[in-house]
Amino acid sequence: MTSSTQSSESGGLRRSLSLFDLVLSQILFVVGSGWVGFAALLGRAQAVYWITAIAVFYLPMAASVVCLNRAMPLEGGLYSWARIAFGDFLGFLVAWNIWVYSLGVAAVILFAMPSEIGYLLGPIGAHLAENPLASAAIVLGVLALLTLASFFGLEFGKWFHNLGGTGIVLVFTLLILLPPLALLRHQPIHWEPLPIALPVLSRHAFATVGLMMIGGLAGLEYIAILAGEAQSPARTIGRSVQIASPVICLLFVLGTSSVLAFARGPVNLLAPIPQTLRLALGSSGWGNLLAIASIAALQLRLLGTASLVLTGASRLALTAGWHHLLPGWFTRLHPRRSTPANAILFTALLVAAILLSASVNTRIQEAFQLMLAASVAHYALAYMAMFAIPILAAATLRRQFPRWLALSSAVGFAATLFSLAVTILPVVSVASPAAYAAKIILATTLSNLAAAAFYLIRTRA
Repeated sequence: MTSSTQSSESGGLRRSLSLFDLVLSQILFVVGSGWVGFAALLGRAQAVYWITAIAVFYLPMAASVVCLNRAMPLEGGLYSWARIAFGDFLGFLVAWNIWVYSLGVAAVILFAMPSEIGYLLGPIGAHLAENPLASAAIVLGVLALLTLASFFGLEFGKWFHNLGGTGIVLVFTLLILLPPLALLRHQPIHWEPLPIALPVLSRHAFATVGLMMIGGLAGLEYIAILAGEAQSPARTIGRSVQIASPVICLLFVLGTSSVLAFARGPVNLLAPIPQTLRLALGSSGWGNLLAIASIAALQLRLLGTASLVLTGASRLALTAGWHHLLPGWFTRLHPRRSTPANAILFTALLVAAILLSASVNTRIQEAFQLMLAASVAHYALAYMAMFAIPILAAATLRRQFPRWLALSSAVGFAATLFSLAVTILPVVSVASPAAYAAKIILATTLSNLAAAAFYLIRTRA
């Protein structure tokens, strides 16, 4: 890519993100607080599953992100890479799947906030998540706040991201330290920092690991969507991956061990860390204050992640508009803040619609997992395109990558295909597994058919 092309692809956006901002954003986006709960469902085999997922998915993803971004440091990230490698149509489908994933994961994050706030309040908030009016007021109020903040751009929004990234590191550090502190106080817990147990192969385990890979470990490429707003993106985005990756992997493995050490009965998949903090620290005295402070820090993480996801989704719409794949309305920038105001507003309204529809006639945990699984299915399709670039792109592009990247990408492609196949298997108890699977397959299929139809109508017009 020429420097003039790279410059034009930033579209007048302000380059506000330094290496420090990118590292914290990588940790913020990838390290979701709920994944240690999903991994805890695997019991003592969780470390084996985490390490396997890191080997076959995370490391190939990190390699692809570093190499592809170095060759094509463009706003839009994976969408722009796929468009250059495979043309407008497949590029648009990749953008669509990432965009749908972004909408779904933003809804999932906001959907979890009432449960986390319930743990923050202690006994008086025990049933907050089950109150539909209170939950709707919380999630829609937070969404309105984040939408307003997005209009001010990343010069302002990155502080949400930095606070959230710092908060999640501090909370996970406390979570990891809780078991040894409990043992010093002679609390009756069983803690193994790195348990090694042979995994039990089952549909439930496959479904959980599939979600852990694409839902839990994926996301390093998401920051590349903001390449047009990063300083020296060809260098800093790859460097942020290298710095953040060891931290991310350790937090997941050791954090899951802590959840297992204090688990008493079912793990709350919406809020496993607040649940563990309450079990370990109690609801009185200094332990209560420390639990409140930690759960409050998790709320900062949720706010920061939701802000980052909404930012990425709006930038995807903006970039597709630059390439005339969406109406020019999406490309209009705020005259003072240079932010895509129309794309931000449209994205926020769609997230609000998803949140309201997910709350109708569905149990809380089932609605949460259904939104998560459907989002993961869309994200997996986009990742398959990313891993295909070093293998199937034109020779002129492939020559810019190291030869080993094709082999690494083939491993990542196979792992992603596995994750996509098992998204239809429920992790929690659902009313009808067949209906659950049908909803995910139907949603993913109709979504991509709608995208293809929109593209054909748009290009013919």
